[in-house]
Amino acid sequence: MWKFTAVPQHTPQIEMRCWTIGGGPNERGIRRGVQMTMQSAAPRSKRILMVGAPGAGKGTQADAIAKQFGITHIASGDLLRKHIADGTTIGKSVEDIVNKGELVPDAMIMDMLRKPVLAASETGGYVLDGFPRTVDQAEAAYRTAGSLGVGVQIAVHLEVPEEELMRRMLARARGADDTEDVVRHRIKVYEEKTRPLLEYYASRELLIQVNGARPVSEVTWSIVVQLQRAFKRPNTHAATAPAARQATAPDRAVA
Repeated sequence: MWKFTAVPQHTPQIEMRCWTIGGGPNERGIRRGVQMTMQSAAPRSKRILMVGAPGAGKGTQADAIAKQFGITHIASGDLLRKHIADGTTIGKSVEDIVNKGELVPDAMIMDMLRKPVLAASETGGYVLDGFPRTVDQAEAAYRTAGSLGVGVQIAVHLEVPEEELMRRMLARARGADDTEDVVRHRIKVYEEKTRPLLEYYASRELLIQVNGARPVSEVTWSIVVQLQRAFKRPNTHAATAPAARQATAPDRAVA
């Protein structure tokens, strides 16, 4: 991630913006957001974070993005389940917590993600979904990942209306716990705890916002096109280098 410091006058500069995706191949929406200047000097790995409510399609799109760019999809939920199934030290530590339906402590999640994130960053990059879920978690991850040079460069937000989220979640309900009230509560928690991440990441990285209510292939197309544009910009890969923040909050509208 970027640390905001003064940039020498001779340093090449680049304008970074919060982008909004249009609906089809001929549509293009770019709205002014955060502008930054930064120094370049970082490995050319692609490090992407997926943000979205339950049912927004983060896992599906993360898989597609990972395949498109030849990078690793890291899903914190899948990793937790694998550690528990394999009986690892981490798995044994979190099994009771997960079985009780409680939140796994941030420190445990970060410890679990450390090796996969480092390994993925050395082999091209990663698409991360499932963590962080709150601004506090993001700040903790920023301190750790930033110091290692493997922090998130671009956050991709999938915007989906609540009723569509409800339809998707109820359609794939697997048990008595997946009731309408439970699903609405999960969406409410997302709005309260996770949505603030959008402003947080827009102020630090490049934030891409995508209309996730469209068919899967169209959503994938929108994400890939905007990521390709972003990574073609000089210094987009230098998210760990010092940078100076020049503007304020982003326009978060979605076309």
